[in-house]
Order: sequence, then C-alpha cells, then structure tokens
Amino acid sequence: ILPLRNTVLFPGVVIPITVGRNKSIKLIKEHYKGERIVGVVTQKDAETEDPGFDDLHQVGTVAYIIKILQMPDGSTTVIIQGKKRFELGALLQTEPYFKAMVKPYGMPGKGNKKDKAFEALMASIKDIAIQIVQQSPNLPSEAGFAIKNIESPAFLVNFVASNLSVDIAEKQKLLAIPEFKEQASTVLGLLTRELQMLELKNQIQNKVKIDMDKQQRDY
Repeated sequence: ILPLRNTVLFPGVVIPITVGRNKSIKLIKEHYKGERIVGVVTQKDAETEDPGFDDLHQVGTVAYIIKILQMPDGSTTVIIQGKKRFELGALLQTEPYFKAMVKPYGMPGKGNKKDKAFEALMASIKDIAIQIVQQSPNLPSEAGFAIKNIESPAFLVNFVASNLSVDIAEKQKLLAIPEFKEQASTVLGLLTRELQMLELKNQIQNKVKIDMDKQQRDY
C-alpha cells in the first residue's frame, strides 16, 4: 500500500507522482522488479509526514508502475496507471511498508447503449468538458480533441474526474461513490459548476478590459 499525499488516482488514468519517503521508495523499487502492482490510497491529511494505517482513506486504486524516473534534483518520479478500485481490509504489516488485505470496490462503469438517459449523460459530460477546455487559456486545445475521442464511458468519467478543478477531498468522495451512474452524475454537476465559474470569470475580465479601453480612449 502506497500512501499518496496530494493526489487521487482514478482507474485508467496515467499520472506522475513524486515519491520522497524512504518507505515509499523501497516499496516502488521492490515491486518494479516484479509484477509492478501496488495499491495507492490517499491520505486523509496531506500534512501528515508519516501516516499510520488509520490516516488513510478506505477506498483506493490498484496501480501499475509504468516507469521510475530519477530526476536531476535527486527526487524520484513514478509514472503509474490506475487499474481498478479497492477497499482496504485488515493490515498485514507496517514495515518496511504497509501491506494489507483488500477487496474489490464498486462496479466497473459499463454503459447500456440502449439506455438513452445514460447516453445523454455521457454526451453532456463530454460537451461540457470540451467547453471548459475551449474557454480555459491555460489548457491546450489538444485536450478537447482527446476528450472527444474517448469511447469508454468509464474512462471518460475517470479522466474528467481526475482533471476537475476541485480539492483532493472532493476527488476522494468521487472515487468512493460505488455506483457508476451516480458517480457520472456527480461529475457532471461539478463540471457544470466549473463551467459557470469560468464563464463568470471571463465575463468579469472582458468587462474590466472594455472599461480600461474606454478610459484610455477618453484620455
């Protein structure tokens, strides 16, 4: 079990994480030689330097270690990909790192193509996510193209959830929603809120720009 400080890993999603604790480095290096499978779980409090087993959330994600990179500054970056969710069970060992029994959690997201409501839900998530990309100056336009071409409903929801502009606690709540449709509906609600905030921000910036331009002309 690998505790994560400021990140929530979703199934299917590939992310880089910086590994600094000796326990974590030992865990990653040992398992990189074998099946490359570890269980990642987010800490309840990011400030906790040496978390105990009770300091971890109950729901985590099985992760495959793609690559270990030694950075120029001496830190270790690990590229991992989420596979499926699990729930923590009994603790088996604490040294040299955590080992625990785990059990599968929730149902994998599968869509019924005949279900029009489900189809509309997926289309809405895709549309709003693309609108956010188009209206965000910091996001590359390629991100919208990538979202447009995602065919798997489960990966679409997980990819969008992973990239939402919400705090870690909110992302952990999303990961812990067992039922896929409820998870997708919650993601849509958060996306809609994000788009509204972005539109409001852009309106304010445009108004300020127009007011300044008018002042300059008057001057």
